[in-house]
Amino acid sequence: MKHLISLYFVLCTLTVINAQSKLPFQLEKDWELEGLKNPESVVLDTSNQVLYVSNINGAPTDKDGNGFISKISLDGKLLELEWLKGFDAPKGLTIYKGKLYATDINTIVEIDIATKQVQRFTAKDATFLNDIVADKKGNVYASNTFGFSGIYKLPVKGKRKVELWLKNDSLNMPNGLLIEKNNLIAAGWGMDLDPKTFATKTPGRLVKINLKTKNIKSMSQPFGNLDGLSETLHGFLITDWFAGSLLYFKKDYHKGQKVIDLPQGSADTYFDKTTKTLYIPLMLNNKLLKYHFKK
Repeated sequence: MKHLISLYFVLCTLTVINAQSKLPFQLEKDWELEGLKNPESVVLDTSNQVLYVSNINGAPTDKDGNGFISKISLDGKLLELEWLKGFDAPKGLTIYKGKLYATDINTIVEIDIATKQVQRFTAKDATFLNDIVADKKGNVYASNTFGFSGIYKLPVKGKRKVELWLKNDSLNMPNGLLIEKNNLIAAGWGMDLDPKTFATKTPGRLVKINLKTKNIKSMSQPFGNLDGLSETLHGFLITDWFAGSLLYFKKDYHKGQKVIDLPQGSADTYFDKTTKTLYIPLMLNNKLLKYHFKK
């Protein structure tokens, strides 16, 4: 009887492992664009059918004025390398009603896409603003990854002053962000940072923050130095910056599951649900990749 019980648990375990090893999709690469300068984030402008890519063009913490945003066609052609200049180290990008938002070390930059008019909002005490996302009302949230674990908010109405919306070690150095219903999902870099290498003793995990209560709930076990975070038709796609992996995470899993190998420096992704297309900037390789889902 003991042997039968043991066999039962082994078979159950194998069934779970096998279920998690089967991805509901496959990726096929369409093109790769070279010639960028430390690209960190990419966003699709659905109104104009173009891509914008942030280029750090140097060290990610230096206020050197070298950063810029590129404009790229959907078939992978570089339309304007320096579509908009005057940044230090631009990273996260998001679009809301004709406005392009970018993080720039300790500043949230609002850009009118049609006119290129720029408005800058300083985030007091911010040390490393990273990803950025807008909710359905137009409030903008930005992660502060290194220095301290925090989330800043730029309200859509009122004085429009950036506020430190949430500061908590449980955010585990938040990097990638996305809005899911009434929650903000954050992909963490990890805990116990080595300031020289930026490696962590404890890998990052996904957390869910309620937008009303600010309650933080863990969604996964620690599983990587997480960067880009995109919601797909099935779950989430996440880049591991250090390992150079693209990971798939489904809500009933405990960790990310590798989809493809990528170079170290794979950064802030964008997934277009309409075309089932994924864009991935390679920060250290100066490239932008495009993949599409196939059955």
